Amino acid sequence: MTAPSNIFDCSKDETLASLGEQTVLKRLQKFCSQEVIGDDGAAIFWRSPPQPNGINSQDAGDYSGNHSGDYLVVTTDVLVDGVHFSDRTTPAHSVGWRGAAANLSDLAAMGAEPVGLTVGLALPGSTQWRWIEGLYQGLKDCGDSYDAPIIGGDLCRSSVATLSITALGRAGRSHLIQRSALQPGDYLIATGIHGASRAGLELLLNPETGKNLPEIQRKSWIRAHQYPRPRLDWLPLLKMAEREIAGMDSSDGLGDAVVQLARVSGCGVELWGDSLPIPKGLVGWVGLETGREWTLYGGEDFELSMGMPEEVIKELNCNFPISYYVIGRAVMEKGVKLVEKEGGRAIANLSLDQGFQHFS
Repeated sequence: MTAPSNIFDCSKDETLASLGEQTVLKRLQKFCSQEVIGDDGAAIFWRSPPQPNGINSQDAGDYSGNHSGDYLVVTTDVLVDGVHFSDRTTPAHSVGWRGAAANLSDLAAMGAEPVGLTVGLALPGSTQWRWIEGLYQGLKDCGDSYDAPIIGGDLCRSSVATLSITALGRAGRSHLIQRSALQPGDYLIATGIHGASRAGLELLLNPETGKNLPEIQRKSWIRAHQYPRPRLDWLPLLKMAEREIAGMDSSDGLGDAVVQLARVSGCGVELWGDSLPIPKGLVGWVGLETGREWTLYGGEDFELSMGMPEEVIKELNCNFPISYYVIGRAVMEKGVKLVEKEGGRAIANLSLDQGFQHFS
């Protein structure tokens, strides 16, 4: 019998560090179902359960009253001690809240209503019970805020505290949001400010740097980092659109989200520097250059970046009193350019390499 090849051959030059996160993800995609990968979550078509009198909710709209939808949306995130959280920046309750929020944000980016969360927890044996209890209370508090109960999970031993959460959601066929729907002429919008979480992290790691900031500003940015709010409040607004809306979660940075939307859709984006959703007071604290950098690549703001036609934006303005930022426009020419203002001078070309990448 022929011995199998050694897939862990250490003589090969390629490592995760040399390849980088994006290359690794691209290579792993060949092992996955090509029909469902590429967005913030996997949208799996399912038949709704039969309803009374033999009527199927798939044909009868909301007859059953349970809004089961036509897609099961599944998303998973892993949080690791020393990478995504630490004792210096996030108490146990915050770790749990952020873990749930990260997954619920992905559901929002798909246009999906939450169903529930499963939790995989790997911990050292020396972990104190009060930390675990605080973690789960944070998970529950966030989940309860968005009708996403904890419905299962697993626990095992590990040398590094690791939290893996899977969120399940449901979305109707006509309301599914995907990255590939961006079209030239669409406006790019951000659902909220970006850079506040990065500012909060800086204040937690280096408290002295913000000693001259107003206390309300400090607390606001720290809370943005420790207790983000997934934008599920946008789902009722997005259901009214008659055309597909492009979108994704911007937790890896606004710049990263816009680049990915453009790349998957096959078009370009002109991003307007004077319209970036920079938090009030940030430029005065760290300067314009750093303020823009944190807004574009600070990450962990858990907002949405979306592309939609002008008529949908007008509908938003007329019917829903909710704030957002128009930050750019999709164009025919590929690539993402940051310009001073609409139609103005180019400041920079944006790429995925500029944001945070695991293994770099």
